[in-house]
Amino acid sequence: MWLAGIDGCKAGWICASRNTSTGELRFDLMASAAALLDLPHHPEVLCIDIPIGLPDCGGRECDREARRLLGRPRGSSVFPAPIRPALKASTREEASRITERADGRRVGAQAWALHPKIRAVDELLASRSEARTRLREVHPEVSFWAWNEGRAIQAGKKTPDGKKARLRLVEAWLSPGLLDVLRKNHRAQDVGDDDVLDAIAALWTAARVADGSALTLPAPPPLDAVGLRMEIVY
Repeated sequence: MWLAGIDGCKAGWICASRNTSTGELRFDLMASAAALLDLPHHPEVLCIDIPIGLPDCGGRECDREARRLLGRPRGSSVFPAPIRPALKASTREEASRITERADGRRVGAQAWALHPKIRAVDELLASRSEARTRLREVHPEVSFWAWNEGRAIQAGKKTPDGKKARLRLVEAWLSPGLLDVLRKNHRAQDVGDDDVLDAIAALWTAARVADGSALTLPAPPPLDAVGLRMEIVY
């Protein structure tokens, strides 16, 4: 069985996959969300760092629980998911108008930057039924919290200390020098070290999904208007 963890990056998506029988590890850089389902090794579980279930108004309980769990300062890395009516907006201003009418808040620049990828995954879930069974939403900071024995990694992922703390967990699970090997095929301007480490945190969670030990925020998760789980798996 192949499992995969996926994170967005400058070039599209970085997918970290592992074979549960052989331990073989591979990294694929994909330009589109749809391509993630068509990888030749066909991962059975794909954990992805992107909001999946979307509310019609207001925030999601999974995001609120994640912020409480992580505390300060890491809780701030959990951005509000867009409301479904604003998902197809073509500009941030349009998305803000729709969101403000629904629940009185506007759309921040960082949240808006995620809209194209959220929309692409949402369209994939609507067009291909297999996506609903194979794709699960994660948040890397929550995965690292669980991986780090219930302690949030306080240093930011782009800082030297933050990178070192996350890499320590990754290399203990997989192998030392992992990033050096990856750099032979993937440029830093296409995918950052933090993106790779986040994808591996998602892969670690995919392994928990496969062996039945994964948990969700909240438990059990509610469904959105189109039947998608509003959850963060860890």
